[in-house]
Amino acid sequence: MRLYEHQKQVLEQTERFNRVGYFLDMGLGKTFVGSEKMWDLNTAVNLLICQKSKIDDWVQHFTEHYPDYKVYDLTRKTQSIQFRQLVNSGHIEDDQSVLGVINYELAFRRSYIAHIGTFTLMLDESQYIQNETAKRSKFVLSLQPENVILLSGTPTSGKYEKLWSQCKLLGWGISKDAFWNTYVETEWIEDPASGYKRQTVTGYKNIERLKRKLAQHGAVFMKTEEAFDLPEQQETVIKVPVSKEYQRFMKNSYIDFDLRNMCEFHDDSDFWGNDVTPHIELVGDTVLTKFLYARQLCGQYSPDKVGAVADLIDSTDERMVIFYNFNAELEILKQLAAKRERPFSEVNGKKRDLTAYEQQPDSLTFVQYQAGATGLNLQKAHITVYFTLPFGKGSCAIWEQSKKRTHRIGQGQKCFYYYPICKGSIEEKNLINLRLGKEYNEKLFEKEFC
Repeated sequence: MRLYEHQKQVLEQTERFNRVGYFLDMGLGKTFVGSEKMWDLNTAVNLLICQKSKIDDWVQHFTEHYPDYKVYDLTRKTQSIQFRQLVNSGHIEDDQSVLGVINYELAFRRSYIAHIGTFTLMLDESQYIQNETAKRSKFVLSLQPENVILLSGTPTSGKYEKLWSQCKLLGWGISKDAFWNTYVETEWIEDPASGYKRQTVTGYKNIERLKRKLAQHGAVFMKTEEAFDLPEQQETVIKVPVSKEYQRFMKNSYIDFDLRNMCEFHDDSDFWGNDVTPHIELVGDTVLTKFLYARQLCGQYSPDKVGAVADLIDSTDERMVIFYNFNAELEILKQLAAKRERPFSEVNGKKRDLTAYEQQPDSLTFVQYQAGATGLNLQKAHITVYFTLPFGKGSCAIWEQSKKRTHRIGQGQKCFYYYPICKGSIEEKNLINLRLGKEYNEKLFEKEFC
């Protein structure tokens, strides 16, 4: 396999380690570095744990580039049984290695995995085990691999306290208490809701020492700008009026309206009564539901937002990537595309079809955050639109990763990112927090609005 110079450099830097962490920025080719390291380690049995949406990609990658591997998709019952029988029997030919690929949510349900002996473990998006109390993390940490390969572009999402479980897999035997005492600054702050004090992270210390220790345990951090001169990026915020319905809902926690009446002055609103129920009643009787409906009133129920996205689509006949959250948003986007006779692709929990993106230069690609903010190569496009922004836990990392879908190796044009934002709304506050590296959630929402 042909590797870039920075990939060769990373492999040479970690040649003496059998436990490594390749924390390379999105677009630097962690897939190739990790698979080459696995090949170099040369164990008969290998296990790769990844996101469910990436299983097919990994199976195809190893099947195509490493024909000596016998690759099993462990989410498929028949292949899982074959893999288990082969591993348990120990009858693996000397010149062949087996690789089982499985997702995090299913791995701990395959009980035989916990009893595999000598093997190499690779974790794609290793930040998925940063919460050591979660079932998937407990299971992974209980395994006894001979070799470990961690892959992530955002191993901590800027929060060093979440790195401890990955440090443990790298063979750094520091206890969690010692890790926190050495590198994390905390204070006990009273929680107004419960009246109890809770330990809150206020900062970090000894960061250079932490970096040295990680390097001593096979961790490599690399940013895109260290390896490539990628094109310039430009972000543009398009402020649209917040609707009267949003204002009424935020004031009363209740709204009853007809979408057709809301949208009668908008050219792209005539479809609102076909597949979408025109009469809407929203009751924000809890913080969570009010938070959810406030988001929807800034997205699928905002005619000015839809109009702004329509204008962006009309402004160019080049490929465009559009990120969204909810299924109702996808339906609106698909109808916008159909009305303009624009071919479209979609990536979400139910479908992953990039045919139009690959073949049509004027295509629109609709990507749901959880399914496609990581792992996709969309550098044929250089224009990204955010119909709505990611909210809540992990939103900062998801947002940063989403921008890397187009701003990556192979991109030859300046990358543009457009944010149609409802002015003075929850969306505006969320964008401010994302840029500060903070996560806007229902707790902050409660303090401000409830």
